[in-house]
Amino acid sequence: MKHQLTHQTLLVPAKEGRGFLLEKGQLIKVIDEEGQQVVDFVAYRTSNLKERLDPSVTMDALRSMNLKPSDILYSNMYTPLLTILEDTVGKHDLINSACRPEMYTFLYDKTNHASCYHNLNAALAPFGIPQPDQHYTFNIFMNTIVDEQGNIEVKAPLSKAGDYILMRAELDLIVAVSACPCEESDCNGYHCSPIRVEILPN
Repeated sequence: MKHQLTHQTLLVPAKEGRGFLLEKGQLIKVIDEEGQQVVDFVAYRTSNLKERLDPSVTMDALRSMNLKPSDILYSNMYTPLLTILEDTVGKHDLINSACRPEMYTFLYDKTNHASCYHNLNAALAPFGIPQPDQHYTFNIFMNTIVDEQGNIEVKAPLSKAGDYILMRAELDLIVAVSACPCEESDCNGYHCSPIRVEILPN
């Protein structure tokens, strides 16, 4: 029996995560409520929890690190999971994994820090998805710059209040999002804020 999630709206508080079901054909709109807030996004195929959104496969299939409307996000089995329909920002990240407590210890000398890793684990647990070694995420609104020498720098997101990305589910999915809790760098403009997720019929 399918779960009907028509017109569902979720407000995800700053530094927290949420999980939900997304049916084939439904649209998901991820909205930056206040601006400059990164959203770590993962998706699993409901019929096979070993199949998940894979940023590296997506880059391989698209032959690009940059995403645009009509582009597809692929699974680790090269299956289309989501199609981007609209995007008011045009700058997201496919190369960085979820932040985790060890990262905050390593980079900022902080222990037991809130993290996207734990937010996503908690959001996915009710759906029976075990904790992975790491979450390899689609980082919505994250502004990662790679220069000609291969140096990587994360700058403040280009998203402003109300900016969004709209995607269509190509399969039944379990999705989790995390409003990234990093205040220690320009990743979220040194300030964390909430995000909004809307699930709509196609």
